[in-house]
Amino acid sequence: MNRIVRTTILTATAWAALSGLTGSGRTEPELPAREPVAAQAPAPLPAPVAVTPEAGPVGRPTRLSIPAIDVSERLHGVGLKPDGAMETPDFGDAGWYDLGPRPGAPGPAVLVAHVHGPAGDDVFARLHELEPGDRVTVERAGGRSTFVVESVEQADKEALPYERIWNGTDQPVLRLITCGGKPDPITRMYPDNTIVYARLAL
Repeated sequence: MNRIVRTTILTATAWAALSGLTGSGRTEPELPAREPVAAQAPAPLPAPVAVTPEAGPVGRPTRLSIPAIDVSERLHGVGLKPDGAMETPDFGDAGWYDLGPRPGAPGPAVLVAHVHGPAGDDVFARLHELEPGDRVTVERAGGRSTFVVESVEQADKEALPYERIWNGTDQPVLRLITCGGKPDPITRMYPDNTIVYARLAL
């Protein structure tokens, strides 16, 4: 079983924990027993652009910069909890899923942050404002990778588009994810996820 396939299986198992990127709490639901349900997508991603993965090992990510939405934050690795749920970063921080590809390496790399927290707007509060062509830069040990936004999607947390997020590509691509939609006025839980798809800049 190759690395991309192993990553796809592992990340799909942990994916339900992304609904823990809530507005005022960090409650993660139990992992579903059934297979994930594919989203009814509004449109497929654009055709992938042929790029060459960066040569050699890709260093550990250290910082995230998204000028279009005024994001400049340190990156911290997040993994899995003992119960199999994905860890979420602290409020005010951004995290990268360190059991998957690193940004710039072949395959889908995933970055997550909260949209809202106890102090108000959080790191990804304006993620939904990104547009095709906007740039996302990940600094890392030994260099940096810059990505170009291709599309932005809002999907129900109960019907996440696994087939597009973890699509088995061997190209270096990036997914940025946070909560989306209008939060419940009582629970402050968000019904959706905002997902940004980006490719490595040429």
